[in-house]
Amino acid sequence: MAQNILDFSDVTGKTVYTNKGSYCGKVKDIEIDLGKFAVRAVVVGADKDSYLAQKVGGSKNVVIPYRMVQAVDDVIIIKDFQTSQVDDEKD
Repeated sequence: MAQNILDFSDVTGKTVYTNKGSYCGKVKDIEIDLGKFAVRAVVVGADKDSYLAQKVGGSKNVVIPYRMVQAVDDVIIIKDFQTSQVDDEKD
């Protein structure tokens, strides 16, 4: 299945949401596999208090594998994800 080719400037700055509607941040950069001429990942700037910032523990740039991207249009939709949490309580 052929995909549309977008210019780098068309993707950076786009708002990113999960498929459940949670706000994650904005695209800061993309990672490209030059051998395959394909996007490998998108780098999302997790805005303070966003869903993504809560998952990763603060405002950071987060690399999202492209296989998690479901749609690219006016906004970017990524698959919702779970993170593992370590239980600090001792029995």
